Amino acid sequence: MPTYLLTGVAGFLGSHLAERLLAAGHRVRGVDCLRDYYSPALKRLNLEGLVGKPSFENLELDLATAELSPLLDGCDGVFHLAAQAGVRSSWGQEFHCYTRDNVLATQRLFEACRGRCLERVVYASSSSVYGDAQTLPTGEDAELRPISPYGVSKLAVENLARVYHDSFGVPAVGLRYFTVYGPRQRPDMAFHRFLRRALQNLAIPVYGQGQQTRDFTYVDDAVEATIAAMVRGVQGRVYNIGGGEPTTLARTLEILEEKLGRPILREHLEAQTGDVEHTSARTALAWQDLGYDPQIGMQEGLGRMVAWFTRVWQTRPEMRQG
Repeated sequence: MPTYLLTGVAGFLGSHLAERLLAAGHRVRGVDCLRDYYSPALKRLNLEGLVGKPSFENLELDLATAELSPLLDGCDGVFHLAAQAGVRSSWGQEFHCYTRDNVLATQRLFEACRGRCLERVVYASSSSVYGDAQTLPTGEDAELRPISPYGVSKLAVENLARVYHDSFGVPAVGLRYFTVYGPRQRPDMAFHRFLRRALQNLAIPVYGQGQQTRDFTYVDDAVEATIAAMVRGVQGRVYNIGGGEPTTLARTLEILEEKLGRPILREHLEAQTGDVEHTSARTALAWQDLGYDPQIGMQEGLGRMVAWFTRVWQTRPEMRQG
């Protein structure tokens, strides 16, 4: 029974991945520092289905300061999802959080992986490394030109993975996720914020005209891609992971209205610095190497998210803490 180290286990994607690994019979050593970028109570809520299971070990520590070598003892592979997220909050004085939690923490983890016999080290990158891509859908060979400090930090993570793979044989495999959504989505992400405000009868801010598009990826599809990367990912490569159904912001609000059964108020604001206009992933490489084939479209995915959100909103006060 393999054992995997999973960083960022209390996060949105990390908690889903941990549940999927445990259901498949694997052991998970989960690590999270419960940073207060958003409410730690929500992160603990994410862990409720994991804590107490005999195959799950839960550790609260900071990858930027803790001794990391012992974490890897007995592990067959690493899923590195821990990161400081958020495009808009990466500007200004808070950038030191991104250099610490994205760049320094990743470098220390890769350093600890040197010389170990690991299946793979699968790490999270982001479509933000492309910036405003000149070609849509965007392939992995497109120019990497991030337009936010967050995107810069994720590109630094990819470069660290490359040099540790090339210099020391660390079996790194990167995944550029395109806007993952679904149950447990972080409260700073669009659909979570939209649903919170809709249920409070507050207007949803729409930046620009709402015609910007995103290649939304349902969390179950992202999890399947992540596991496939551990099993089949080519070491040293980076893969796009998108949902294959780019959708405008305006259309997503219409779908949310349909699923909620109520109108949503809108407040139109100026476009935000650092936000890209369009994202669309070309996923042929992930299909070729990983067998990646996203199954959940926007109608079904948003329906699932709305059902979860409205249920938890009514029963768990943590959801109102943000």
